[in-house]
Parts: sequence; structure tokens; C-alpha cells
Amino acid sequence: MCNVLPWNVQRSRGGSTKGPDSKLKNRLMFHLSHKFNDEKKLMSFHKNLQDIVEDQLSLASIHYLRSHYQEAIDIYKRVLLENSSNGGSKKEFLALNVYVALCYYKLDYYDVSQEVLAVYLQHFPDSTVAINLKACNHFRLYNGKAAEAELKNLSDVCSPSFKFASDLIKHNLVVFRAGESALQVLPPLIDVIPEARLNLVIYYLRQDDIQEAYNHFKDVSPTTPQEYILKGVVNAALGQEQGLNDHIKIAQQYFQLVGGSASECDTIPGRQCMASCFFLLKQFDDVLIYLNSIKSYFYNETSLITTSVRLRQLLVATRRLRRY
Repeated sequence: MCNVLPWNVQRSRGGSTKGPDSKLKNRLMFHLSHKFNDEKKLMSFHKNLQDIVEDQLSLASIHYLRSHYQEAIDIYKRVLLENSSNGGSKKEFLALNVYVALCYYKLDYYDVSQEVLAVYLQHFPDSTVAINLKACNHFRLYNGKAAEAELKNLSDVCSPSFKFASDLIKHNLVVFRAGESALQVLPPLIDVIPEARLNLVIYYLRQDDIQEAYNHFKDVSPTTPQEYILKGVVNAALGQEQGLNDHIKIAQQYFQLVGGSASECDTIPGRQCMASCFFLLKQFDDVLIYLNSIKSYFYNETSLITTSVRLRQLLVATRRLRRY
């Protein structure tokens, strides 16, 4: 199982096939099938999962990795309910509240995420993952300064030898400070923190260095809604800047994939994507329908996903107005 780490997944797949059949082996092969995008094997191992805690938590984690956040929440909540005592969750299951909070964060329910997260932080106030998630919620709900204040709590409790926590703090400070020191901090973290590459691309977009943003992202095969959205934004920006219709068409397809998906169609990013898709298709009445459906959520500039900033800039560029 040690080989499941990112740099050893090939060895892990080879070794796991040699062991005797067991529930653990099935769960491991289930995750490796997802890792290697083998849908046929994934469904085969899925059928072997049983209604036991370990298998259900394995299933929930795959739902999360496939951006099926509500399905993951349903499983986590059921496990918490079935393993509660005296009106509260058993201590060994308290960490599931962090997973639920993370799912709500991914669904843009930042206030709900905070409420669920508070249950865990009451028992483990120095948790690196929980404090970091709380800081991210504050960034979405309030602003970068509020998020940075929460992140300071993480700096105070973490040991300098805890390298991942140190890298996480450095990465998130770049985000909370609107890209400050991005070129110094983010490149070394690309293979450590998955979001580092995305935020580096976003930094280049904000600097209007469209070609550099494209160069850093052109070889990435998107697997998450955020990556599809950013792919769309980068291609739309490059197409607008250089008059390349092929890139405009690619961007429109990426936006339609996200906005039309069952998991994203009713989210703010999903509707922004459909608005962007219709804008590129010059169907402006449809653009207004989608934008009007989410305008009430734009009460706080820092709560908008970064891509929406670029999309507004694209609208300005398209109309040949002055950039802001």
C-alpha cells in the first residue's frame, strides 16, 4: 500500500494484482482503476464493495475525486449517523466532519463548511488540514486579510519540520495576497501541491501574459471542473488576443462540458461557464439569463472564483474597451 503514493502508482498496480483476493485488495484496485482512468475496471471493483464502513468510505473518496460532492456528503453523513453516541459522533469518526466540510467548500457552501468544520476543531484545534480549510473559507466569505489571519494560527502551531504544512502555508499566502511572490513560490510547488500550477496560470492571466499561461497549461489533461474552466479561460484569452478561432471553439467546448454536466450545472461556476459558452457563440440573450441567475451571489468580490475575473476581462477585450 505504501506504493500508492503518486510516484509509485505503477509499482502499486503491479504489486496489488499478486496478492490474494480480499476486501482491502478490492478497495485498492478500485482506487487504482480511478487513478488510471480505467472505467471498466472501476465499475467492476465498485460492484464488489459491501455495506461496511471501510468500503463505503472508499466509495465516498472516489465520489470526491470525481467531483460528485453531494454523493460523498451523503455517505459521510450516513456513516457519522450510524456511528454516533450520546448525540455526537464517536471520536474515531470525527475526522469525517472535515471531509464533509471540504465537500461543502467544493460546492461553494462556505458558511455550511465552516459550521461542519467547527465540530472537528472543537476537539482538534491544531489540525493542519482543518485550520487551512477554515482559512480558505474565510478567503471566500470575506477577504485575503481575514484568511491570512487564520493561516497565522497554522503557522503558530506547526513544527518547522512539517514540510507539507510549510509548503501549504507559502502556497496559500500567495493566493490570499493576490499573487504576491507567485513566481518565486509557486514553480517549486507544482509537483507538491496540485493547485500550484493552476494558481501560477491564473497569475499569468492576471498579468495579461496569455502566452505564458497557455505554455504552462497546454500539456495538462483536465480532470476536475476547475481545470476544465481554466483550460477554457486560457484558450478563450489566447483566441481573443491572437485571433485564433480554433482556440475560441475549444474554449466554448470546455465551458459547455462544465456548464452542462450534472454535477456543475446548478453551481455558480457552472452557470458562469454556460454564460461564457453562449457569449462565445454570440447568443447574448442566453448569456443574460445565466448571469442574472447568479448575480445576487456577487456580494463580495473576493468570493468570486478567479476565473470570473478573467471572463469579465474577456468581455471587455471582445468589445474593444479599455482593460481594467
